[in-house]
Amino acid sequence: MANVLGVKIDDITMEEAVERVKHYLLTEPKGKVLQAKRAGFYIVTPNPEFLVAAQNDKVFKSILKMADLSIPDGVGLKLTGKVKNTVYGIDLMEELIALSADYGFTIGLLGGKDGVAKKTSECLLRNYPKLKISYVSSGGSVDKDGNPEEVYSMKYKVYRENKENKTSLHTPYSIPHTDLLFVAFGHGKQEKWIANNLKKIPVKVAMGVGGAFDYISGEIPRAPRIIRSLGFEWLFRLILQPWRIKRQLALLKYLLLIWI
Repeated sequence: MANVLGVKIDDITMEEAVERVKHYLLTEPKGKVLQAKRAGFYIVTPNPEFLVAAQNDKVFKSILKMADLSIPDGVGLKLTGKVKNTVYGIDLMEELIALSADYGFTIGLLGGKDGVAKKTSECLLRNYPKLKISYVSSGGSVDKDGNPEEVYSMKYKVYRENKENKTSLHTPYSIPHTDLLFVAFGHGKQEKWIANNLKKIPVKVAMGVGGAFDYISGEIPRAPRIIRSLGFEWLFRLILQPWRIKRQLALLKYLLLIWI
């Protein structure tokens, strides 16, 4: 384990990360026993942008530090000399989905925009016909503290979603028993949503996955493997999404923080 800018990083390989989650899922109690001792297992994916944001957000930093699994998401972490491995969040998500298809674990998809969660579920079922998907929802919008806004209000609202041409109503906590819940509200928001809600919902493992739904659904093309292996996926994303230039400025702050 490494400590980078006050945040713990589990310096592990992809295989080790998957094995840790699999072990938890196979050994965690079920049913009433699970409900009685629920603590929740959650995964975070710190990269330089996360670490810079955490310097000015004590709540976010605390959530990162207390995670059960904190993967080294980004080659920028290697610049510290404290981290040897890189495990991208989207790659871990896909490995956990493959694991779920093999072992019969159920997964849920929460977040994204414009129906991208539904498109993601359709793509996953084409690739993994045996995959069990228990829950799919865009989840509405959340604020910077991970709390629902307007149509997704915790106490007074419900939101609508169309599934198999039938309109259904859900309260925020209508998530059924689910082994792995992937949450895509964007960094910071999704981690806070998980911290706020994991103990209240029947989910064993939760993971914030940022824009992973966009890539898995094909909404946005991902960088070729060779570019990813060279550590230039961030540049590929910037070319496709020029608006990300503001976010890339966090990399400069990160370099200053680790070198000062």
